[in-house]
Amino acid sequence: MRRRIALALGGAAVLTASLTSAALAPVAQASPGLLAAMQRDLGLTAAQASTRLTQEMTASRVLPAAQRAAGAAFGGAWFDPARGALVVGVTDPAAASAVREAGAEPTAVAISAARLDAAKAEIDLSAKTRPAPAAVSGWRADPRSGSVVVALLPGAYGSDVDDFLARARKSGPVTVVTAPKAEPFAAGTVGGDPYYINGNTRCSIGFSVHGGFVSAGHCGGTGSPVVGWDGSAMGSFAGSSFPGNDYAFIRIGNGWWTAPVVLGWGTVSDALVRGSWVAPVGTSVCRSGSTTHWHCGTVLGHNETVNYSQGAVHQMTRTNVCAEPGDSGGSFITGDQAQGVTSGGWGNCGSGGETWFQPVNEILQNYGLSLVTA
Repeated sequence: MRRRIALALGGAAVLTASLTSAALAPVAQASPGLLAAMQRDLGLTAAQASTRLTQEMTASRVLPAAQRAAGAAFGGAWFDPARGALVVGVTDPAAASAVREAGAEPTAVAISAARLDAAKAEIDLSAKTRPAPAAVSGWRADPRSGSVVVALLPGAYGSDVDDFLARARKSGPVTVVTAPKAEPFAAGTVGGDPYYINGNTRCSIGFSVHGGFVSAGHCGGTGSPVVGWDGSAMGSFAGSSFPGNDYAFIRIGNGWWTAPVVLGWGTVSDALVRGSWVAPVGTSVCRSGSTTHWHCGTVLGHNETVNYSQGAVHQMTRTNVCAEPGDSGGSFITGDQAQGVTSGGWGNCGSGGETWFQPVNEILQNYGLSLVTA
């Protein structure tokens, strides 16, 4: 455990010096390594990455007030990098001025977020009694298209697919797209800085919470013992849910301790965790995992249902960040704000792909946990 402790303390020491002017410059709370990863994966200059992160932090804080201002006319929200601002859809032009006063840019949409979410929830409910066919990759409410987007495997066809789409269209407007099948990113035992479950599965730590850490539910069931990278006992799964959800709480002991740090693996500086504001769609997000370490991308959608081969998982967030086996459970973070734990996806970090995470606030609420923060 000494090597992990040294990494955590070293990262904290490096970051502390850059945080003295945080009140004046919020972006200073991001580690230099996180900004470098954003430059690499999003094609930004250093100045663009710094500016974007500041804009995204503002958008995250504006979102709750802008949604309240829109009221029943709220049609969803997303971050627009071109404008550098939060965009809020409104179904009633009369709500536009209130949204603008709240700090967001209003835009007209045809259907409210409540109606879209209800349509998606109806599909979720239907799929519990009549599971979606394997050719269905997942489905999500998409305010920008004003529809529930259903993703099918390329070339998918058949009466079962037609029946699923017919049922989906009864719930509301549907757009059909093609996308590869997502799978959980667990892996067999290999080297690195992971944690191991039952001696034969490797996953990645998500975020420290008081009493342990959170990770992905598909990594292990309740009661499963856990050991650290050095083979020493850490604790066990105190709670786990998969499918339906993909989250878990691992209670630790045996000399292990928690720190408000997301590891940079020596490639980038460690990042401190200060909260869990939800990043809007369009916001940049970075991921740390024990296989592929740091990679960044963009939040593509909230509240999506992913139809894994093991069953559907709900309320997921979709990103275009790459990941690979063993990254499961790892941290998704925007700036210094925890976002969620890595669940699964398609592709890899050589050719690219998409990855979904389970939002951390849902995990905290479900298990009555609180983040360890700096």
